[in-house]
Amino acid sequence: MAVFGIADPNANDKVMKFQLGRYVSCNEAIWRLFSFKIHERHPTVVHLAVHLENGQRIYFTEANAAQRAERPPATTLTNFFSTCESDPFARTLLYLEMPRYYTWNAASKKFQRRKKDLRDNSRRFCGAMILLSGDFHQTLPVIPKSTAADEINACLKSSFLWRHVKKLKLTTNMRVALQNDPSAAEFSRQLLALGNGHIPIDVLTGLISFPANFCEFTSSKEELITKVFPSIEVYYNNLDWMSKRAILAARNKEVDSLNFTIQSKIAGELRSYKSVDSTTDENEAVNYLTEFLNSLDVPGTPPHNLLVKVESIIIMLRNLNPPKLCNGTRLSVKKLMNNVIQSTIIKGNFKGEEVLIPRIPIIPTDLPFQFKRIQFPDRLAFAMTINKSQGL
Repeated sequence: MAVFGIADPNANDKVMKFQLGRYVSCNEAIWRLFSFKIHERHPTVVHLAVHLENGQRIYFTEANAAQRAERPPATTLTNFFSTCESDPFARTLLYLEMPRYYTWNAASKKFQRRKKDLRDNSRRFCGAMILLSGDFHQTLPVIPKSTAADEINACLKSSFLWRHVKKLKLTTNMRVALQNDPSAAEFSRQLLALGNGHIPIDVLTGLISFPANFCEFTSSKEELITKVFPSIEVYYNNLDWMSKRAILAARNKEVDSLNFTIQSKIAGELRSYKSVDSTTDENEAVNYLTEFLNSLDVPGTPPHNLLVKVESIIIMLRNLNPPKLCNGTRLSVKKLMNNVIQSTIIKGNFKGEEVLIPRIPIIPTDLPFQFKRIQFPDRLAFAMTINKSQGL
C-alpha cells in the first residue's frame, strides 16, 4: 500500500506511520485466504447450470419456437428456484446445499427429498437394516492410480460406521464341504492361516515363508504357462482339462500378455472382431473421435479388437441370460461367425450346454464421459485378474 500526501514534517502521527510500514507476509496472506469458508467445501466452485458450456441446448421447430423460448427445459438451477417457491424447507438452503437433502431426478427434471427426510428418521441409513456381505481375506477395493494407503482407507473397516456394524461369521467352507476333497480342505486351511496372520514372520527379513506343499515357484512366464497348461497343444479341446486350469494375475496388462501367449499355442486361424464405438451424446462426437474411442481399453469392457480362435477360453463380461449366461461364466469357443459366437459352457450347473453370444451395446461407467461400444461381451480367460476370479 502506498500513501501520498502533504503533512507537517514535525507531526508525530503514529497511525500514519503504522499504515506506511504495514505489510502482509506470505504466512498471513495464506492464513487470511484459507479463513474463508469456501475452502472447507468440495467442490470449491459450484458450476451453475446456466453457465455450463453447450449445456443449455434447446431443440425447437418453427411451430414450437415461441413455446420453447417462454418455457425452456428445466435445469438444476431453475428447478431450485421453483422448489424454493413450493417447499419451505428448501428456502432455508443454499444451492450448493441441495444435494445434501435432495436428489436430482434426471427424468422428471426435479429435485426430490432424500429417503432420510421422507422416513423422518435421523438414524443411520434412516433406521433401515443394511446387509453388507464380503470377505476381508480377499482383494482390497480397486482405486485407479492409488496408493496402498488409499485402498486400505476405502475399506469398510476404515469407515466410522464399522463400530456400529454387527458382525456375523460363516465358519463352513461350503465349496470344500461339497467337493469332499481333502487336498482342497488343506489348501483352504492354509489360506485362512495366511489371511489371519498365523504364518511366522522372519525377524531378519520381515517376510513369511510359504508351507512346503502350498505352491510351486516359477522363474518366468513361459515356465508358469508350462506348469499350468502342460501340452496345451494336445489337450486344448478337452473341456474337463481346460475347465480346471487358469492363471491369476494382479494387473490387466499381465493378463492380456498371458492370454495372447497361451492362445498362440492353439492351432487354428485367428479371427478378428472389431467393435463399433460412438459417443452416447451425438453432440460430443467432435470432441471424442472414433480413433480415440477405439484406443480405449476399459477394465470390465471387451477390447476394440477381439482376437479369438476356435477352442479358445473366454469369459462373459455381462449378464445375457441369467442364470445360464452370466457375468463371469467361462466358455470354450466352438464356432466363429460374423455376428454370433457359438460357445460351450465349461463350468457350473450348465456345463456342456451350447450357447450363442451376440454383439451387444456396452456403455462403461467409470469414465468422465459416456461412449457406447458394440462388441461381443467377452475376453480371453486362460488368465484373468484376481478380482475377476473371485466367486468363480
